[in-house]
Amino acid sequence: MVKPVKVRTVWFKKDGERSPEEIASSVATTAWRVADKAVDNLGRQDYDIITPARGFKLLAEFTAFLAHYCDRMAYATLTSERRTAILQAVSNRLGEIMEQNVREVVGKDDPRNFKQEYIDFLNRRFADYAEFEFPNDEKASFPALRFMALQIRDEMLDSDKTWVMDQIMDIEMPEMMGTVRKSFMGLLSDAPVKRGFGSPDMLPPE
Repeated sequence: MVKPVKVRTVWFKKDGERSPEEIASSVATTAWRVADKAVDNLGRQDYDIITPARGFKLLAEFTAFLAHYCDRMAYATLTSERRTAILQAVSNRLGEIMEQNVREVVGKDDPRNFKQEYIDFLNRRFADYAEFEFPNDEKASFPALRFMALQIRDEMLDSDKTWVMDQIMDIEMPEMMGTVRKSFMGLLSDAPVKRGFGSPDMLPPE
């Protein structure tokens, strides 16, 4: 049985707000772990994750969606300046985690800049997801989830394409989003700014 992902939502430090880097370290790690667990779940359901390249592509898709979800939550609760700082810190930390994990497979001699490739990918996906509605801080719209699931479907073997979207949309994503929401919202120390959970201007991860 897959162990549940433990979520860090608070520190014992009480004075002052958390730095963007503190929040990013915890939230990015949580997003990566739930994404990795989702890929593992697909394998346990007999979906064929044959190559590391496919596995990392699925991880990139999952974490890009979760990073954008964090931006939607930040838009609803934070000042513009704080939202920008936190989003960029989360994106940067996810890029570092991606680089580290890919290097463990391909080795240190590969000249590609995997972190920058991931950041460039985030920018593309942020532009895609900016077109979709996220009705509130607990869910994404059906079209947003369907778009993400289609990206996963396109990476799978033909034998897996029929059912994988249902697995992603109905089972994996609700759990992933709930875990990341708990982590992200629990770590924010700013007082809420009631602007609603609309469609924000897209912020580039940089």
